[in-house]
Amino acid sequence: MKSSNEDDVRDSIHPEAAPVRRSLFRKYFIALFAAVIVPVTASGISDAWFGYRDQRAMLSALLRVEATSAAGKMQSFLDDIRDQLGWMVQRTLTADTRGQRLDALRAMRQAPAIVSISLVDRAGVERLHVSRIDLNRVEGGLDRSGDPAVVGALSTGIWYGPVTYRDGSEPFMTMALWGPGERYGIVVVEINLKLIWVVISEIRVGRSGQAFVLDQTGRIIAHPDISKVLRGTDENTAEALLRLRDEIATAGGEATTARNAEDERVVTAMAPIPSVGWTVFVEQPQAEAFAPLYASLWRTGGLLLAAIVLAAALAYWLARRMTGPIRLLEEGTEKIGAGQFDHRIDIATGDELERLAVRFNQMAQELAISRDRSERIARLKRFLAPQVAELVEKSGDESVLAGQRAEVVAVFCDLRGFTAFSAHAEPDDVMKVLRDYYEALGAIITRYEATLTNFSADGLMVLVNAPVPRAEPALRAVEMAIDMQDAIQRLIAAWRLRGHAVGFGIGLAMGWATVGRIGYEARVDYTAIGNVVNLASRLCSSADDQQILTDDSVACSVGGKIPMVALGARHLKGFDEEVRVYDVGIRSLTSDFAPDAAMGVATCFRTKA
Repeated sequence: MKSSNEDDVRDSIHPEAAPVRRSLFRKYFIALFAAVIVPVTASGISDAWFGYRDQRAMLSALLRVEATSAAGKMQSFLDDIRDQLGWMVQRTLTADTRGQRLDALRAMRQAPAIVSISLVDRAGVERLHVSRIDLNRVEGGLDRSGDPAVVGALSTGIWYGPVTYRDGSEPFMTMALWGPGERYGIVVVEINLKLIWVVISEIRVGRSGQAFVLDQTGRIIAHPDISKVLRGTDENTAEALLRLRDEIATAGGEATTARNAEDERVVTAMAPIPSVGWTVFVEQPQAEAFAPLYASLWRTGGLLLAAIVLAAALAYWLARRMTGPIRLLEEGTEKIGAGQFDHRIDIATGDELERLAVRFNQMAQELAISRDRSERIARLKRFLAPQVAELVEKSGDESVLAGQRAEVVAVFCDLRGFTAFSAHAEPDDVMKVLRDYYEALGAIITRYEATLTNFSADGLMVLVNAPVPRAEPALRAVEMAIDMQDAIQRLIAAWRLRGHAVGFGIGLAMGWATVGRIGYEARVDYTAIGNVVNLASRLCSSADDQQILTDDSVACSVGGKIPMVALGARHLKGFDEEVRVYDVGIRSLTSDFAPDAAMGVATCFRTKA
């Protein structure tokens, strides 16, 4: 009997023992699958798949029809308002505004959604303003030439503005329409979008399906529950809805399954309103939409469960002596593959399977050592230069990362005008600028073996002299800042050729701070806390494009090695006393810095008048 088991074990390990292995495989699977599981499983999967596909196709068609219908009604709502205003801009502007005022009142009466109407001539001067909630103005003479609505109407003929919320509640939108010739004016109207709630509230799919409308930014501007419109949409919900819109667009407009704003699983479809960039969504709870399919799956699952119980009894009788070691090996490899390197496979058969288990255990031990080392290096590289991280890991001493007092040079830098640029540029352009920006700065930070502690949008915080001390940290930090400024200015020159108006400023400060790791078990960062960090941040905020501002400590430490220009004492936010500020004059031939021997300490001052 023992010899037979050893032969079976050898045959299960060595590929050349194919006939015996196929025989055991045939006994196991013919008894288990061919008799019971295969036909039941095939039938259940087939029914479930075709049922799901048919149900999904039907739902997609239904939801898309509802969404398209709602989008058409929304477009008609806007077109009706545009038609009401169309004849107003076809009348020549005259000095007598009485008739124009009557036209405006008539349009507001016929279109209740219009809150106000303003008539502006081609020079951008307001001639008439009629409103339901504000004071009316006749020949007010208000200059509206820079109004986006006026500019947009002159450019495109008709202009739709973004959705805004009056007093943080009701959604409003501005529409502007321009007359056909030089003698005609521009009509600017403000529209209350709360009135489109009636259209949305009438849409129902099944028992609880509903529709809602998003603007370009992902805010809800129409919903059956009007309170959700009045209180606006938070950023997380807007991002989730925009991602959902992109997923449906990627799927070719077909309905998709996702989570709605209430974190419920729904099947949803959408239809765009191109003229204003809005999107109509129609959704139905997934549980309701697929209820018939779920019932069928439960029935199939019950049959499969019964079949599995019967097949398991047969399989146990056929292969109970063979499957034990194999099962242990399988479970062990799964756990080791999942990263549980402390798991050990315990097989004592005295044959090749036991030797294989020993090899697996040795492999798991080596993988555990390798993983620990990789995790340490990866954790260190999040805020240390790669060569510094390697040094700390090889030495095995991470005590340098513990909280301690150290004299550091804090370096802050960010782009000037980045907020305005990102607000108007395409997302792809913003991401490309940031990618080039961080690649350039990252290479310099690594070369100077500095420590990147934090970056957010276009801003970075870098430490020099921590956690690993460096000779002449102030000089190293200033030289790094100069290289940063040179590299980014070269990028800025290329960006400006593409119309991106941005600049780059840097602030440095030197002093004592508490440095060390901060965070929790799953996420740890290395940072510095202290007055020097706040000072460097304020200096960075004060720096103009191409400027590198330092405090008195950095200037004193650098001495005459790098030219600096004293800018005098400045009031910085968060500091009670004035702070002496220096500009790194990298194009100067002489330094405005000198030591004050009489005082016995190093001070910085401007030698020029």
